[in-house]
Amino acid sequence: MARYTGPVCKLCRREGEKLFLKGERCFSPKCEIEKRNYPPGQHGKSNSWRRTEGSDFSGQLRAKQKARRVYGVLERQFRGYYTRALRSKGLTGLTMLQSLESRLDNVVYRMGFASSRNQSRQLVAHGHFTVNGRRTNVPSMQIKASDQIAVREGSRRSQFFKDLVAIAEERNVPDWVERDVKTLSGSIKRLPERPEIDANLNEQLIVEFYSR
Repeated sequence: MARYTGPVCKLCRREGEKLFLKGERCFSPKCEIEKRNYPPGQHGKSNSWRRTEGSDFSGQLRAKQKARRVYGVLERQFRGYYTRALRSKGLTGLTMLQSLESRLDNVVYRMGFASSRNQSRQLVAHGHFTVNGRRTNVPSMQIKASDQIAVREGSRRSQFFKDLVAIAEERNVPDWVERDVKTLSGSIKRLPERPEIDANLNEQLIVEFYSR
């Protein structure tokens, strides 16, 4: 499974905003962007003005990179989501975002069973979740409204998942997600509408980037 293994705080600093890639830490004073809100690198401070200036291409590139980093997918995989959305009916940008939201690791995160998408991806990759009763370790699996997601029976005995019940109850879930905290299970009722997806993503610029 290809994934980014570098320091994720650098990704937030490069985009100039919090992408909430480290879960609870992003809400604390320890968040790196609170201390160094300028691009990473030797000339980060002196080049911070570049965020407000640039070409159309620069804006399109930044929109694409931000979305990639939020969902934790690499370029080849992200382009695949765009290509499939282009061939589908409906708005290409919205269809692409809906596919990304329907990934198993994202659904686990939306259910509140992980503090970040990075953590949910790791939990899925380690085989802690089942889909329709079958154990899976594929974070990119596409979830449909009829699919039932649950923490694997053997994993529920671990201290992490015992503590998760109390933690998950404090986390809100979007309207398109259904969750049962007591059984650590849930499903999706439907695909999310655009207002239910992160507002700081600009799918139109992403479509323009790949349409060049």
